[in-house]
Amino acid sequence: MDEWQRRVDAVWAAASDLDDQAVIERIDLLVAELPADDPRGPFEAAGARDSAGLEAEAEPRYRRALELGLSGRARVEAHVQLASTVRNLGRADEALALLDGVRDDAGDLADAVEAFRALALASSGRTDAAASVALIALAPHLTQYRRAVDAYARELLAPAPEDDTTTP
Repeated sequence: MDEWQRRVDAVWAAASDLDDQAVIERIDLLVAELPADDPRGPFEAAGARDSAGLEAEAEPRYRRALELGLSGRARVEAHVQLASTVRNLGRADEALALLDGVRDDAGDLADAVEAFRALALASSGRTDAAASVALIALAPHLTQYRRAVDAYARELLAPAPEDDTTTP
């Protein structure tokens, strides 16, 4: 990890002791040290605004970071954070598309991707699908009842059996 990233991480570590504006200002000072085409800058600037509840200001910065080629784990983080932002802005279907775009690359963030998918599904009114996604992600972490929870979660998405109780 380079020195610049260590200083960014230090701001985030102290964020609970700072007000939102102080976090934004400190991050922006660090971002100003980077070349304009470094995707880490807009990514960190977006995160600071997102953390402060300024989703409309965060969104274009996340998009810029991705356009500039943010890669690796940070790319997945940007997709998760941008998806959360657009969901909060009332665009749940767009959030789902962003998350689906990184599902195969999520690595250790796979559960986070699924958690935000569940939130986006719930926001779009698809509560059974949201519960299913959340429970399927949770099941592997259970010490008992893994198979049952996984099976029941998948049943939430199964089509209802046709009513065959009527006689011809």
